[in-house]
Amino acid sequence: MHILIIGNMGYIGPEVSQHLRRTFPDAHISGYDTALFADRLTCEGPIPEIVLNKQYFGDVRYFPPSLLEGVDAVIYLAAISNDPMGKKFGKVTDEVNRKSCIKIAQFSAIAGVTHFAFASSCSVYGCASDHPLTEYDVTNPLTVYARSKIEAEIELKELHSDRMFISCLRFATACGFSKRLRLDLVLNDFVASALQFREIRVLSDGSPWRPLIDTRDMARIFEWAITRSGEKFVIVNAGSDENNYTVKQLAEAVASQIPGTQVDVNHDAPPDKRSYRVDFSYLSRIAKNYVPQISLAHSITSLIDGITECNLAQIPVFSARLTRLNTLSDLIATGKLGPELYWSTKNVSQNKKSFENVSYNQ
Repeated sequence: MHILIIGNMGYIGPEVSQHLRRTFPDAHISGYDTALFADRLTCEGPIPEIVLNKQYFGDVRYFPPSLLEGVDAVIYLAAISNDPMGKKFGKVTDEVNRKSCIKIAQFSAIAGVTHFAFASSCSVYGCASDHPLTEYDVTNPLTVYARSKIEAEIELKELHSDRMFISCLRFATACGFSKRLRLDLVLNDFVASALQFREIRVLSDGSPWRPLIDTRDMARIFEWAITRSGEKFVIVNAGSDENNYTVKQLAEAVASQIPGTQVDVNHDAPPDKRSYRVDFSYLSRIAKNYVPQISLAHSITSLIDGITECNLAQIPVFSARLTRLNTLSDLIATGKLGPELYWSTKNVSQNKKSFENVSYNQ
């Protein structure tokens, strides 16, 4: 089996790469990434990509179809990956999250790829209702990021291929430790704040719902998506019914595991419309052996242990360094990155297509 992970050098990619290597020890696994966050390593030690057979460096907006030769499965993780970045880089968000995904899916179908797995998001639901939302409920994307995901799903559904299985995985909010940790995710942020300051500030009134999924469970669901049979095209909520929580409940769960932590809820905050409970029963029916197994308590424990082991809470700047929008803003401010998020350093040609054939072999 030859697996290509596109966007593998972010928060989720390291866990996906390592899980697939453990599961398929003889597979040829390669990655493709523009390396915006490559140096945002959580701890010292070998880079996560050491488990890959080959790492390509390039921008998905100029993806070379030749890299798909002999590939059996493609995992599309590449994304401008949250609401603040989507708001600031709206055009790029659409180009990376939707346009490039569709283009690469089309290339994949032509190349004979048999499985294409797209990392979508439960954020497409947008606003809470009086019941947990299923794949058949109306979507209501409230942000540029969420719109890019639902529009990509729609166009993937229109991509007809007799051979290729397409899976749109509407993941719950990611959480848990990673070798490239992100602290602009709700649970991760709460744990980091509690460890560093013994305080969690909930900027909303705490009532919005957030389903969660640990990165290790995400990796298992990707395994299912690139090996599954059945329907050629599926959209599936990826998470578990047990892991639907309000933001306040998440803060309290973190505080219960880190003694002395105070939770400060902003009861005067305006309503946060980004609130949704999600029904994950379809996943349990079609992929019963891959349903999430990691509880909220275990995700919190993994974050506490990882941050403590890496001594991050003792580093004053660690929160800013592991926040994606701050990383991009710093790269732009220092002239290393252009406003459209193309590299502009002396080490990389201004010609965007120069990325295409840069790689390293393991």
